[in-house]
Amino acid sequence: MPRGILVADANLPRAGGADREMVEVAVGVLIQADGRFLLTSRPAGKVYEGYWEFPGGKLEPGENVEQALRRELQEEIGITIGAVYPWKVEQVDYPHALVRLNFCKIFEWTGELQMRERQSFAWQRLPVQVKPVLPGTIPVLKWFAQERQFSGSTST
Repeated sequence: MPRGILVADANLPRAGGADREMVEVAVGVLIQADGRFLLTSRPAGKVYEGYWEFPGGKLEPGENVEQALRRELQEEIGITIGAVYPWKVEQVDYPHALVRLNFCKIFEWTGELQMRERQSFAWQRLPVQVKPVLPGTIPVLKWFAQERQFSGSTST
């Protein structure tokens, strides 16, 4: 379970007030054999447009995290994923939504990446070269740094 809630842009008002519901989100951390991981940019017209994040999306009614991740990665980036390894959970309080990010590692997939929402993608190592990075992505970069004994900055 998460240690607490990461508050993004604390100076901005919260849509929906204090009683808003938690939105469940499945997030895919795709990792290549050489250790590089996939980041995608948020599409035009979405909140935090142009920020970099790990791909994924909201759970639909009746879906579990793995089902949502399989659907979202097919819809957004055109791949079919293999085994899903639940990793960590982080809660983030964004101005537009309160989200529970269910991060899952994925090491195998089929298909070529297709940016179906006209987003960009970049295979990255630490420190990441793309910016800005979505606040909910930063904890993952720190977890990678801990796992990989990386001592530099996790973002630019």
